[in-house]
Amino acid sequence: MEFELSWIVLGLPLAFALGWFASRLDLRQMREDSRRAPKAYFKGLNYLLNEQQDQAIDAFIEAVQSDPDTTELHFALGNLFRRRGEYNRAVRVHEHLLSRGDLGRADRDRAQHALALDFLKAGLLDRAEDALLRLEGSPFESQARMALLAIYERSRDWARASDIAQRMQDAHQGDFSTRQAHYLCEQALAHAAHGELEAARTLFEQAVAKAPQAGRARIELARLAQRMGRDAEALEHLRALSEAAPAALPLAAALLAETAARSGQASLAHTLLVRHYEAMPSLDLVQAIVALESAGEAGAAQARHWWLRHLDHEPSLVAATQWLAGETLGRQQHHPQVQGALEHACKPLTRYRCAACGFEARQHFWQCPGCQSWDSYPARRVEEL
Repeated sequence: MEFELSWIVLGLPLAFALGWFASRLDLRQMREDSRRAPKAYFKGLNYLLNEQQDQAIDAFIEAVQSDPDTTELHFALGNLFRRRGEYNRAVRVHEHLLSRGDLGRADRDRAQHALALDFLKAGLLDRAEDALLRLEGSPFESQARMALLAIYERSRDWARASDIAQRMQDAHQGDFSTRQAHYLCEQALAHAAHGELEAARTLFEQAVAKAPQAGRARIELARLAQRMGRDAEALEHLRALSEAAPAALPLAAALLAETAARSGQASLAHTLLVRHYEAMPSLDLVQAIVALESAGEAGAAQARHWWLRHLDHEPSLVAATQWLAGETLGRQQHHPQVQGALEHACKPLTRYRCAACGFEARQHFWQCPGCQSWDSYPARRVEEL
């Protein structure tokens, strides 16, 4: 018993000494590690903060070479390459990450998402689509679906865009019913362009059912009915438009006036236009009212009072120019020059402007050609905004 106790008494100081020595070795190793890779890492971070991307890339490459297993450095390097437009190098970095067998599930999904962004920025839509589809069921699923939606819209693959939009709506990622109605309208217009009018009509009706509050499908249905010689049906679609989407009626005001005059329903259309004008004055509405009255017994001279009435609502150069066109000036010989100058000045005021990016166009677009936003063009001219 005494022998065992003596060994224990002697062994305790020895064990303590060995433990202390081992801890010193660990501390020395940690210090060496901290002096090696992080030094390059912090150097790169400093360059980034000073917006010196070239030097930051060199520093991160040095850090990756010192510690090739550090995933965060790979992600930082890949993102830098993408921001500089060096998409090939960014792709190589992220593909290298994905090829590693020791990469965790979270980092693998992150690398897959980064790779998809590389392909998107490079304009390689087919490879981006494949990379995004691999993110189904991952934390990046909602972002991947939005990117896929943008790809299918750019390539005008409306059927696949509609499928993605439905999956997003089912996943409670937002209300995509109006956008799906646009997809149906785009497909219908393609059928109509090839003379497949009944197929187009069916798709337009599906669009109305998908988004009853949207105006585009009802306007397109009215145009299609007029093209098929069904003026009464066209008027019914426009009447429904005035109730379901009154803000969109100015876009169809000229169509309403033309169809009503041709079918002998001018008084009905006039009443409808005046009622909506009183609720929401619009240049397009007053233009349609003037067109109807000019074709009737009142004549063009009497119909022109509507431009003065519009000037009572707001100081409109467009309305003043339209009214002045029928007036007799004191020096009539100068009237054409004055009228031409006013009409030239009015042209920019009659355009439509995207509320998202400010892109202006002479015609109304349901999807902005500039920023690709849907329904970003108000149904009002620039002067009325």
